[in-house]
Amino acid sequence: MSVSELVHAVGRFEGGPTEMVRASVRAAERAFAELDACDAVIDKASESGRSIADRLRAHLATESAADIPAELDELAAIAARVRGTDETRRLLNRVLGKEDRDAFTPAGVAHLTAADLPRLPSAYAEPDDYKDLLAVAGREEQLRPQLKLVHTDRIARTASHLVTVVERVAAAGFIDRRFATESLSEARRAYGLWERCLAERRRDLG
Repeated sequence: MSVSELVHAVGRFEGGPTEMVRASVRAAERAFAELDACDAVIDKASESGRSIADRLRAHLATESAADIPAELDELAAIAARVRGTDETRRLLNRVLGKEDRDAFTPAGVAHLTAADLPRLPSAYAEPDDYKDLLAVAGREEQLRPQLKLVHTDRIARTASHLVTVVERVAAAGFIDRRFATESLSEARRAYGLWERCLAERRRDLG
């Protein structure tokens, strides 16, 4: 690094080259210390995100729907803490010549909709007369075991998707703003879809 580059790095400085070098070293040490602090926030966010994914898996398995919103809110708070380091990391990485340090392009967020789930069998799918209520009731009873299996599959798929979305954003450390934002939105949509699947099972199976 040239003297002019050092001056640019440490600002206006009254003193000789030796003092300037010492000042630049101290500035670099402070910069690295602040970057380490940012990294600690990101590492903690990743660890906390994985813990939330584990708790979500348990809540979903026991169908503890009331416990899930708080976990998603905590996930959003974690992402916000990482966002709070964005400007510091950007400036320090530029000063230290590490602009590409946080540069990565995560894969897109996978989405799951009701249309992606197995279709529910219906007693009304037969081409005969729907007005024959006894026939419809008979078909409903015949379909009940299959209906139970499909409901179980739909619930399991939405639960697995929700946990996977959270695991992926936690693994990425919430660093990429777009990926984190889309992941949190998808997690909430997946939770809503999971609740809908539970409601449909109650409707069909009691």
